[in-house]
Amino acid sequence: MQPPDFWKHEPKHAGLWPVVLSPLSKLWQWAGARRWQKGRHIELGIPVICIGNVNLGGTGKTPTVIETVTRLAAMGKNPHVVSKGYKGQITGPTQVDPTHHTANDVGDEPLLLAAFAPTWVSKDRLAGARAALGAGADVIVLDDGLQNPALAKDLTIMVVDAQAGFGNGQVVPSGPLRETIEAAVAKTDLLFTIGPQGMVHDGFRGKWDAVKTLPHVSSSIEPLQTGMDWEGMEVLAFAGIGRPEKFYQTLKEMGVKIKATRSFDDHQTLSTSLLARLESEAWQLGAQLVTTEKDAVRLPKEWQQKVLTVPVRLKIHQAKVFDKILRAVFD
Repeated sequence: MQPPDFWKHEPKHAGLWPVVLSPLSKLWQWAGARRWQKGRHIELGIPVICIGNVNLGGTGKTPTVIETVTRLAAMGKNPHVVSKGYKGQITGPTQVDPTHHTANDVGDEPLLLAAFAPTWVSKDRLAGARAALGAGADVIVLDDGLQNPALAKDLTIMVVDAQAGFGNGQVVPSGPLRETIEAAVAKTDLLFTIGPQGMVHDGFRGKWDAVKTLPHVSSSIEPLQTGMDWEGMEVLAFAGIGRPEKFYQTLKEMGVKIKATRSFDDHQTLSTSLLARLESEAWQLGAQLVTTEKDAVRLPKEWQQKVLTVPVRLKIHQAKVFDKILRAVFD
């Protein structure tokens, strides 16, 4: 689903829809607050680090999880990721096996994360965390769990796209937020922004005052240097992620010549018929098909050699500060 345009605008420019939908937003807020209050918030006995967001859609949680587990492993820890496995058919708890599972089984993000740390999918987050604990985890990284009340958390990180910010600042369906900024801040220990930091204040659409009291670490997404010569390459770029335009901008910064772009819904299934149409269009343009890492794990096997992938990694601007915060979880 593509977000409605009025989600992106400040309230005074968003038209009547946020007002019309506000009763449903109040109901959403009430249901979320009630679920949180009735949650068990179980202490697991090992640290739980939650990486989540207040926005619907992509803010950069997956690269943040990858960077977090990489840093924890460098500290000598054994982090396991627990994910709901969005759009995966397996209810779990099941440890992801990239040699056996597909994105249809476990979801695209867990399949990608499993390359960096043992990863579990479980619709019941508590059951997934207990399974990880039983398998030897000494720290749990909870993927997308800011609003989940099953587990008590030792560190909660709210990831925000510094450019997109909080859109119109309203709660679903009046806006893109899962809960109010104030409710999210009350659960959060660290604000983690991704993107051009000069745009943070504008991107937050007047909501900066609500979050500026939180400790803040900034970062940016950068392409991983693999030896591939991208300069001047003509491509047809496609992506089914939260904000495909970020991927296209990355390609431009790499010197790629984009002949066409095709954007799909986040997590959309990439069928062979869809890919065949893209291949035909790319051939007519004299272009190479290229996509994101997250989309690549959803490609059918016979297509994985036909489509180039651009791996990206997170660069943390205050890396020592972030490492100190992670170490404090174990004190």
